[in-house]
Amino acid sequence: MSVVNTNIASLNSWRNLQASQNSMNSSLEKLSSGKKINRAADDASGLAISEKMTAQINGLDQATSNAQNSISLIQTAEGALNETTAILQRIRTLAIQSRNDTNKDVDREQTQKEISQLLSEVDRIAGTTEFNTLKLLNGSQATNGLTFQIGANAGQTINVKIASMGTTALTIATVNLSTAGGASGAITAIDKALSTVSSTRATLGAVQNRLTHTVNNLEVASENLSAARSNLQDTDMAKEMANYSKQQVLIQSGTAMLAQANQSSQSVLKLLQ
Repeated sequence: MSVVNTNIASLNSWRNLQASQNSMNSSLEKLSSGKKINRAADDASGLAISEKMTAQINGLDQATSNAQNSISLIQTAEGALNETTAILQRIRTLAIQSRNDTNKDVDREQTQKEISQLLSEVDRIAGTTEFNTLKLLNGSQATNGLTFQIGANAGQTINVKIASMGTTALTIATVNLSTAGGASGAITAIDKALSTVSSTRATLGAVQNRLTHTVNNLEVASENLSAARSNLQDTDMAKEMANYSKQQVLIQSGTAMLAQANQSSQSVLKLLQ
């Protein structure tokens, strides 16, 4: 039955046409953005979870960068101490040479000149070794140490203390090989200094190894969380493309049906003329 005041068929066709248009627009947005959640209205809980995941992923990625920078800092300090070790080994060799009584005091005094230069170099290394202008071996990191943020959340840090590696802290500032007795005492002092430097290097090496594993773990965690977020928010391209094509067909047929429904009303109107 045709009704002039209310064209039910036309209204129904129009409602279905609008639904198809909205669905097609939604698919088009998801296809163009690559995300199936573009606003809270799409999936409120899904959006909240996705944003939390994004924050965690960003934190993990930054923590990875932090750990890598920390490794570089540790390598800088350890590299400097490697040179300090070489200098101490040279001083020890000279001390053993000077202790031998085939040398006269005048010979020992000549050797002491080299020793003085080597000790000055130890102090120079301790005073100038830095990372991003941060002094590493001058004792400024001995009390509070260096704190590395190596996680995505508060409290996920490690702290490393580095004592002064200068001659005063190593108790070798007064090493003097000018006499046989001085040479003998120098051997003992240098051995203690070598032990201190080696212990510090061992600590730094252990921290570097830990940080290397930390980087690997952070990268895996970020990758897994990114995959989970992708499943939650990324568009299923095949599914949305199929829906987009489907809605295009429905819009075409809906447009035709709407025209036909309107034509029915026009036919009734002609009968009244």
